[in-house]
Amino acid sequence: MSSNASHEMHLNLNVRGLPLSATLEINELSNRLLATGKQIYKLGLGQSPFPVPQEVVGALQANAHQKDYLPVRGLPALQQAVVNYLERTQGLVYEPQQVLIGPGSKELMFILQLVYYGELVIPSPSWVSYAPQANITGRPVRWVPTRAENKWLLTPEELEKVCAADPSKPRIVILNYPNNPTGYSYSDAELQALALVARKYKIIMLSDEIYGELQFDGGHRSIARYYPEGTIISGGLSKWCGAGGWRLGTFVAPPELEWLVKAMATVASESFTSVSAPIQYAAVRAFEGGEAIERYLWQSRRILKALGASVHASLTELGLMLPQLDGGFYAFPDFSPLGERLEKRGITTSAQLCTRLLEETGVAVLPGTCFGRPATELSIRLAYVDFDGTRTLAAAELVPDDRGLDRDFLRANCGRVLTAMERMCAWLG
Repeated sequence: MSSNASHEMHLNLNVRGLPLSATLEINELSNRLLATGKQIYKLGLGQSPFPVPQEVVGALQANAHQKDYLPVRGLPALQQAVVNYLERTQGLVYEPQQVLIGPGSKELMFILQLVYYGELVIPSPSWVSYAPQANITGRPVRWVPTRAENKWLLTPEELEKVCAADPSKPRIVILNYPNNPTGYSYSDAELQALALVARKYKIIMLSDEIYGELQFDGGHRSIARYYPEGTIISGGLSKWCGAGGWRLGTFVAPPELEWLVKAMATVASESFTSVSAPIQYAAVRAFEGGEAIERYLWQSRRILKALGASVHASLTELGLMLPQLDGGFYAFPDFSPLGERLEKRGITTSAQLCTRLLEETGVAVLPGTCFGRPATELSIRLAYVDFDGTRTLAAAELVPDDRGLDRDFLRANCGRVLTAMERMCAWLG
């Protein structure tokens, strides 16, 4: 057998049987149902509802003429802007050459797994694409179940248990916070404790901080503050800047991991070459920040915090025990306390629960199995983003800063999310 045929067979074995990414699939299904005239509440795909800030849109328009291939690692001005951003927001000092720009952080994560021969450690629940990427690249995956009573967060004890069994095994541990799918984040003390374990076992920590700017209190902290030599910070424009379709992601790594970034850059040079030039020039403006962008972020957090509190209240009224959400735009309720009631309706898995919800209420959500949870655990992820972010930002500007956004505000501006929760809760009983 030729080497090309062998490689093709290996790739087919890795990819065969993998479905379309769950978040993209639920979005496409929702759109198809909408096209038939069915009333659908889209709480499946986690796409920011907010517009790209006008200052950043203006920078894209001004740079539409940029047509040259840019350096593989990224536009130098953008690398510098990312470095300045991390120093401004996190007090972390990097050099521009430590930044790698990619067409979305998702692509950079895939390349990282492609070039690093080691085990991928994923806390469960986790974002839907971490494990499938490992399956495609043929890398081993180690799931670490977390517990609802710990806000589904990875604990130092759980990480220690994984590493102690084989202390010398090379590992990448994924830490994502504020978390998709749960909406929870780590405290400074929790990050410091995890950093101690990571340093002890020389773990490569992939810190996925794509939702960092959407932590409700504005106090996101990177674990790179406590474990700089082993942490890769993953970020981008998709969540906090509302620019998911622009496809721009960032990796920032310490000098100790230059060998790994160099290998990633080699793969990038043979795959995507470089990220779209106009997008990179516009991203410089996004990472520069400034008063207008800070105001945009403050209002975004204000809206999401109020809406998250409303979603949380609806779920707790059903008798579910959930801590208040910390950031982002997700909730991850487990309906197991309603298990007997649901079983009488023929529902014993999270997939069945989501199918029936979509068919009978029009509410599109994702089952916990998509995020690494057991099939019989009645957990779901809902993304409370089905509202007009442009209109809601404008409306929030009319509410004094020292006042919260009340139920009337949410009903007027985020009514589809409230209606979706009411329909879902009424259906659940």
